[in-house]
Amino acid sequence: MEFDSLDDLKKRVEPALNSKCNELKRFGYNISKEDIWNSLSKNVFSKSHNLTLYDVVLNIMKFDIKNV
Repeated sequence: MEFDSLDDLKKRVEPALNSKCNELKRFGYNISKEDIWNSLSKNVFSKSHNLTLYDVVLNIMKFDIKNV
């Protein structure tokens, strides 16, 4: 599956972002899905090539609050 832009990809993985955001909020962290996306975009996605949708979702679900 290919995406024309990061915004298209973000829309596709929004359920994973929402899930991770809700999980972190349950643990008392005040973080938005934008914070998660921006951190991953800067620190992971920009350094990787040919990521699959699976890879992107996996990175979201493995996201650690220490990465912000």
